[in-house]
Amino acid sequence: MGDWKSRLGMVYSTNSDYEYKKEEQAATITLPPARQKLRVALDKRNRGGKRVTLVADFVGTDDDLKELGKLLRTKCGVGGSAKDGEIIVQGDFRDKIVEILLEMGYKARKI
Repeated sequence: MGDWKSRLGMVYSTNSDYEYKKEEQAATITLPPARQKLRVALDKRNRGGKRVTLVADFVGTDDDLKELGKLLRTKCGVGGSAKDGEIIVQGDFRDKIVEILLEMGYKARKI
């Protein structure tokens, strides 16, 4: 038996005609930069008093989000992460990130 059956929630069926069917996940597509409306904010909650720049409302795949996050972190020269539709850049780089995003064609605004 394959490991993939454990993810379906089906253990055993007495129906001899039963076929295990995998659910198709809706493929998320990445909107072009001109259609993205990103919010750039300063966040210091639950971070031990440290400030981070938060880029929110990205619509697209996780790979594209991570790629954009890596580009922003590289241009700012700091660390951070990208997950759940948000990019976290360590430090207060709101103005610089908005400028970079606007140059790339994104619609970004500072909050």
